[in-house]
Amino acid sequence: MSTTVYNPFREMDRWFNQMNRTSTDRVMPMDLLRDGNEFIVKMDLPGVDPDSIDIDVDDRTLTVRAERKQHEMTTNDEKNQWMSRERSYGSYARQLTLGTGLDLSGIAADYTDGVLTITIPVAEEAKPRKIKVATNSASTQIESGEADK
Repeated sequence: MSTTVYNPFREMDRWFNQMNRTSTDRVMPMDLLRDGNEFIVKMDLPGVDPDSIDIDVDDRTLTVRAERKQHEMTTNDEKNQWMSRERSYGSYARQLTLGTGLDLSGIAADYTDGVLTITIPVAEEAKPRKIKVATNSASTQIESGEADK
């Protein structure tokens, strides 16, 4: 005996979710890592025209915008129809708040194989450095000289 519960709204829910997918799935999955003296951001943007990618920095906010155009059917033949449409189309945008200690003028971007890579270098003044300890050798000699008398 089957224990499946009949749900008359299941097909309507599935249809509704598919229709809403185009407006809610416009995300740019992102990885962020630090590699030595730079931060590397990788964003998945498959199918995006590289000319549509716009990156800007305003104050300490990095904004990435891109657009993927929708594929249209090439013929008006009534036999052609979409059976499933799960890929999202339209405008994409993502903002990152950048902390202090980054070289904003040295940011570089590359788009290869559907992945946008943004490299953000650490500013020179924010890089770790060693501080040399100075000694006053003249003072040390006088003290040791007086101790010998």
